[in-house]
Amino acid sequence: MARRSRDRPADGANTRISARNRKTILDAAIRVFTEKGYDGASIAEIAALSGLPKANVYYYFGSKQAIYRTLIADVLSEWDKALTLLREERDPAEALADYIRAKLDFTRRHAAESRMFANEAVHGGRFMSRGDRAHIRAATLSRVKVLEAWMEAGKMDRVEPIHLFIMLWASTQYYADFDILARSGLGSGRITAADYDRAAETITRIILKGCGLAG
Repeated sequence: MARRSRDRPADGANTRISARNRKTILDAAIRVFTEKGYDGASIAEIAALSGLPKANVYYYFGSKQAIYRTLIADVLSEWDKALTLLREERDPAEALADYIRAKLDFTRRHAAESRMFANEAVHGGRFMSRGDRAHIRAATLSRVKVLEAWMEAGKMDRVEPIHLFIMLWASTQYYADFDILARSGLGSGRITAADYDRAAETITRIILKGCGLAG
């Protein structure tokens, strides 16, 4: 019994080290994949940027593709969290405003991940599995039903839900996926927190007005 109690702190420390190393590798991988794409990236570059031996990278992930797939899954998970803000029992205006802010917040905090995912989509989604595609479709349709319920209840104007989502994704992800164009339009070297706040206000006002939810 005494030996097991002594082992527990070590196990906890190992878990923390493992989590830290995995995060370090993923952070480095995002930078490499964003700059060079999947085909141009290598485990050696990811290891060098992470400051960990190449053997450690293989230990935690096994392959370049495994790292890449993990990053894709992480992006989808964050987008799923934002979608859960759209619930039938909520006020449509508040829910849509919260969703827009959540999407923009992810774009601001994880711009490189957003660009990496956009690059994957541009190249045909080679590493997005059938399961990934089915999940995106199912998650979106579950929120389409929420919008349709609001429309049926007369809580918002009738719009085409899928096209509304495409507009929301395009407007909120543009600031990361096409940041050079966004910065050029804003006339600044970087997109600031204030820029994101103004974007949220502008996008929200336009979307709510278009859905008959303004004022």
